[in-house]
Amino acid sequence: MKILENVIANKNLLFTDASTGVSTPVGTLYRSLGLNPVEKGLIFLYNDNQVPSIEVLLNFYGTAHAIAVLGQKLHPEFKERLEAEYRPKYIFDPSRDEVQGYSLKEFSETVKIFAKEDYQPEVTIHPDIKILLSTSGTTGVPKLVKLSDENLYQNAVSILQYMPILESDVVPLNVPINFVYGFSIFTTNCMRAGRIVCTDKDIMQKAFWDEMEEYGYSTLGGVPYLYENLNRIGFFRKDSTSLRYMTHTGGVINAELRKTIFNYCLEFNKQFFAQYGQTEAGGRMAYLTTDGLLEEETSIGTPVHGGSFQIDEETDELLFLHSSISGGYANKLEDLSTYEQPKLLHTGDTGRRGQNGLYYITGRIKRIMKLFGIRLNLDEVEFILKNELEGNTVVCLNGNDKKIIVLYDNIEIDPQTITETIKNKLRINPQYVRTEHIESFPLSQNGKINYPLLQNLQHENI
Repeated sequence: MKILENVIANKNLLFTDASTGVSTPVGTLYRSLGLNPVEKGLIFLYNDNQVPSIEVLLNFYGTAHAIAVLGQKLHPEFKERLEAEYRPKYIFDPSRDEVQGYSLKEFSETVKIFAKEDYQPEVTIHPDIKILLSTSGTTGVPKLVKLSDENLYQNAVSILQYMPILESDVVPLNVPINFVYGFSIFTTNCMRAGRIVCTDKDIMQKAFWDEMEEYGYSTLGGVPYLYENLNRIGFFRKDSTSLRYMTHTGGVINAELRKTIFNYCLEFNKQFFAQYGQTEAGGRMAYLTTDGLLEEETSIGTPVHGGSFQIDEETDELLFLHSSISGGYANKLEDLSTYEQPKLLHTGDTGRRGQNGLYYITGRIKRIMKLFGIRLNLDEVEFILKNELEGNTVVCLNGNDKKIIVLYDNIEIDPQTITETIKNKLRINPQYVRTEHIESFPLSQNGKINYPLLQNLQHENI
């Protein structure tokens, strides 16, 4: 288990409970539950980024078990359906007092795990499957990505080639580890940093910033929507002395905000890493350093160490090559008997390579609409509007190929500015544009704007 071996090798690593301040050395935490290392089965770990969740993850990682890392806030009905489909041997879920067909077993003072009564293995789980993570675009019952220890290790090694992690770093787990971005933040920092602070606080909560001042966080991570909100509350106008660098993934940050972040980094001596990744590749596939923030707004930078991109000549789809590519998907228990790693990952994004060697995302294959025969990339329309609106958040949706629907959450935006921008930049008649103010954008569990939900709601109104 290369990931665990490298985490254990970081002997000075401490895990701190943000609410109590109690710290536990890695050497104590990873073997605290007395598990049988050769026992094999499937555990569902419903994560909340607290110390017990991390304790369960590290302990089970050192066994032959496969671990499905899921969100603790997953809807109870989805939990029941998942458990009925996969019938795991163990379930860790502090939010429940009982699970039908399972008995609660006390492994330590802080960890209680549900064990399946009269468990009988129904399939032989493929030995390469170590971690199961849901895809970021999943709604309802998740489709799980099958990741091996080697996948995760190779991606972590690639990230460590450019990420400036120091032994003195104090890292908050503000991104849930049940998402691949959070998981890669966790693994890379466990391998190099000095302290991991386990917190359930959100960056937009005052309590998080109180914790940051108390513990001296060295780094922050988030999706574009988070940085848009930080900009809105004036975060980039003053220094946070302990902060050395920030990371982001989950979509492209608009050009105006990139300039703001660049100037912030320049003034206060920080670093920023804009990243591109997918669960199917174990985390991060490309990165852009601080200087690259002044590039075109759709740039994702260069591939991570050991990886490369290709552009499909017919579709312009971006293809990725790396040893971190996963072994396929699972929709049911029987799917865990196989692990088939492809040479190429089809990202679903369209892209191009610039003369400067950097790669650029031009849109999602599924985010293309035809307005009376005119092919429009809704991602590009969003970029144009965000730049014109000084970085304010907007969402563009397809109105049955008859109208562009533009949603905005800042009441101070003049909707006529939106229609005039689309008219002037794209030569589209305003009668084919519908603007609508929304109180707030619904977010998926990983903090991204929930496009599928918004699109479905708009279809109901069309």
